[in-house]
Amino acid sequence: MNSTHRIEHDLLGDKNVPVAAYYGVHTLRARENFDITGIAISTYPDLIRALAQIKKAAAQANRRVGLLDERRAQAIAAACDEIAAGALHDQFIVDVIQGGAGTSTNMNANEVIANRALELLGHARGEYQHLHPNEHVNLSQSTNDVYPTALKLATYTGIYRLVDALGYLRRAFERKATEFSDVLKMGRTQLQDAVPMTLGQEFSTYAVMLGEDEERLREAALLIREINLGATAIGTGINAHPDYAALVRNELAAISGIPVVTAPNLIEATQDCGSFVQLSGVLKRVAVKLSKVCNDLRLLSSGPRAGFGEINLPPMQAGSSIMPGKVNPVIPEVVNQIAYEVIGNDQTVTFAAEAGQLQLNAFEPIIAHSLFKSVLHLARGARTLADRCVDGITANREHLLQSVRNSIGIVTALNPYIGYAHATDVAAEAHRTGRGIAEIVIARGLMTEQSLAEVLRPEVLTAPRALPAAPSASAA
Repeated sequence: MNSTHRIEHDLLGDKNVPVAAYYGVHTLRARENFDITGIAISTYPDLIRALAQIKKAAAQANRRVGLLDERRAQAIAAACDEIAAGALHDQFIVDVIQGGAGTSTNMNANEVIANRALELLGHARGEYQHLHPNEHVNLSQSTNDVYPTALKLATYTGIYRLVDALGYLRRAFERKATEFSDVLKMGRTQLQDAVPMTLGQEFSTYAVMLGEDEERLREAALLIREINLGATAIGTGINAHPDYAALVRNELAAISGIPVVTAPNLIEATQDCGSFVQLSGVLKRVAVKLSKVCNDLRLLSSGPRAGFGEINLPPMQAGSSIMPGKVNPVIPEVVNQIAYEVIGNDQTVTFAAEAGQLQLNAFEPIIAHSLFKSVLHLARGARTLADRCVDGITANREHLLQSVRNSIGIVTALNPYIGYAHATDVAAEAHRTGRGIAEIVIARGLMTEQSLAEVLRPEVLTAPRALPAAPSASAA
């Protein structure tokens, strides 16, 4: 060792490690080998926290079965507590995309925890004869059960953060649904006038859509709770005590607060990425529906004078470097782009899960990166959409009402009173001449002005109601 480096040894030989580093030779080689994204695993603090929780649970379980002495177990647990609380995350430096089925991530955790535990025991970093990354921190473990368990803990936490964000957005739409409950407008199908509704009804559907996805995410979280910790290399539990799997599960549940369950078949659980595929599919569902909502908001606010112009989105920034006064729907646009990313991430997860061979899937790092991005960006996007768009939406009430009055679509409401044939003729004349539906119906003597006004009341137009008997064929 010199003043700047210490020498560490691995399978490939000796290597100089910065003396100040808590990581070791395995981590350093991985950083050199996998200069891929420039994104370190520390970008995802939930993952680092999960790794620390797993290593603490393992140390305590190993102590209970007599494989790890009290002094080392306590030092490892204390180091893990510090990391779980946010310390030393800058020492987790391996790239999120890496070969080796996550071994580099696991060894990065082992080395950082070992070196911090060595300090707590009064030794220097790198003095592994006193406490070793593999022999003590990784005792009774393999990357193949630690890494997927860490992914599941991290994604479980992320799922509920996303559920909270969707609930936040849902409540924003619910408030707007109440605010706009009396605003009459035309509904549309295939971008053509359909029948009247309220703007409140339109916004309430967005709230319902989000609420449904909150439930789907909770269902996906139930599958994510199942872990393979105790499986070690391929699921047979080699090099682990017979009681270890149950003990480490209980320890991990207590430490993390997540009600994890041990998979009934650890060999199956070690190679199967089905729960990640399931979650990714739900995230895609969330993305698709959020994007649809944003498409609607952009369309309804288009204009301000040459588009729909039914609602106004809050102006967030100047929209053009050449067109003065132009304001663009930038918040829905950014959420649209998040959705496209999530849909692409789902394809990545699908291919990576399918590509696993025999007793292990080597491609869980890209699954992890894809899922973490999707969960994080969807949660941030949902809150951004609520705070910077939905909360500030206003309705162009008079324009909406005038559109209803001028729409040919309100003739549908008259079908039960004048018959389909008359309604078709009235619609055709209105379209041909530009006259209003009400004007033509009264002029033809099909309904009185008073009865027409009763039928065209907003509360009658936008809800089920008792109808008269269908007109006879002769009346038509």
